[in-house]
Amino acid sequence: MLHENEIRVDEDVVRALLKDQRPEWADLPVAFAGAGTDNTMYRLGDELLVRLPRTREKADALRKERAWLPRLAPRLPCRVPEPVHAGEPAATFPVAWAVYRWIDGEVVGPACVTDWATFGRDLAAAVRSLHSTDLMGATRAGELSWYRGGALEPCDGWVSRSFADCRGIGDLDLDVATLERMWRDALGLPEPTGRQVWLHGDLRPANLLAYQGRLHAIIDFGGLSVGHPDAEHAPVWDLPAAARAAYWDGTRLDEVTWLRARAWAVAVAVSGISYYWDSYPAFVRECLARLTEILDDARGR
Repeated sequence: MLHENEIRVDEDVVRALLKDQRPEWADLPVAFAGAGTDNTMYRLGDELLVRLPRTREKADALRKERAWLPRLAPRLPCRVPEPVHAGEPAATFPVAWAVYRWIDGEVVGPACVTDWATFGRDLAAAVRSLHSTDLMGATRAGELSWYRGGALEPCDGWVSRSFADCRGIGDLDLDVATLERMWRDALGLPEPTGRQVWLHGDLRPANLLAYQGRLHAIIDFGGLSVGHPDAEHAPVWDLPAAARAAYWDGTRLDEVTWLRARAWAVAVAVSGISYYWDSYPAFVRECLARLTEILDDARGR
C-alpha cells in the first residue's frame, strides 16, 4: 500500500465490476498488468485494459482523460490511451474506474530501445505536437490546473521539506547539497512568460511505450493540464545522454528553460524519495537514477 486510504483491489474485484457493468466481458481472461503510483492495471482479454485508481482522489483523472483524450489523439504522432468504458462506483469498488483499448509495446528502457538519439527526436516531436495543439477552449483552471504547469517558487515549501527528509536518511548515497543548490539557483531565474499549452504532466519512461525500438505510445494522461511547459521536459533526465541531447535539439529549448526543467526534475525526484522511501523501493530507485544522471551531467561525465 502506497497511500493512506488506498482502495484494495484484486482479480475478484475486477470480475465483479465487469459482471455488474459489462457482463459481455466478464468471462474474458484477467491478468495483473502492473501498478503505478496512481492506478492498478489489469489486462482484459487480448484487446482491453482495466485501470482502477488507488485512492478516491485519483479517480478524477480518469474522467479528465475521457473528456480530452479522444480530442487530442488525432493531433498526436503516437498512440495515446483510448477509453472504451466509463466504470461507475460499486459496492466492490467505491470510485470511478475505466477500461481502455490495449496498446502493444514495452515500457521504454535499454531492453527495447537501442538508438537513443532517434528515440529522443521522436519524443521531442511528440511533445512539440502536444504543446502546439489548440487548447479547444481549455484553460488553466480546475482539473486542468496542476502545479507542474506553474512557477517554481510556490513549490519551495514542500521541496525544501523533501530535501530535509533526504538529508535525514542515513544510508542515502546522494549529493543532496549540490541538488539543493541547483534548486535554489533556479528559484532566482525569470519565471516562464510564454503561452500556456497542453501538458501531459509526467513523461517518465514508465509512461512511454516502445515498439520495434521506436516511441509508439504515451500513456497515463492523469496529469493532463494546461500551463507552462518547463516541468514537462524534466523526465528527459530519466533517459540516456544521447536521448537527452537529441530531445534538447528537437525542442529547441533555451538555456533558462532547460535550467528550470532541471530544477523540476530535481524537485519531483527528491519528493519521490521522501514520500516513497519506505513503501515503494522501485520508484525510489528511479528517482535516485534521475538525480545521479543530473549530477553526472552537471559534472560533465
